[in-house]
Amino acid sequence: MTELLYTIIGWITSIHRWVLSLNDSRELYFTDKELHFIVIGVLGMLMVFLIHPIFTLLAKNNHVMVITWLYVFTIILVITFAIEIGQRVTGTGRMEFADIMFGVAGFMALFLVFAIVRGLFLLIFNGLRDKSKS
Repeated sequence: MTELLYTIIGWITSIHRWVLSLNDSRELYFTDKELHFIVIGVLGMLMVFLIHPIFTLLAKNNHVMVITWLYVFTIILVITFAIEIGQRVTGTGRMEFADIMFGVAGFMALFLVFAIVRGLFLLIFNGLRDKSKS
């Protein structure tokens, strides 16, 4: 997993260098903050155009829980990374990738328990409802 993280960082670094070289070669002279504004703005909109149709399809097919899980999973990743970075900056703990993995695994385990209990509840509830219609 650490290798995957370094690979992603390598990709981001390559893209960053390409954007900077494009900025310099076109003599645009955008500041770092202006480049962040443009690049993150465009990236965000591309993600909206990609993700919105998927979420719309999931919602139409009554899979709102999948949307909820994806959203919460994303927030959990952000929070766990922020905690580890905060520990590094403040010196209140050691910044370890394993802490992130264990935190995410905790969410996954508890969500699995929730999904099983929810599934059983829905199975029983729908079974009782179907019997009352007959």
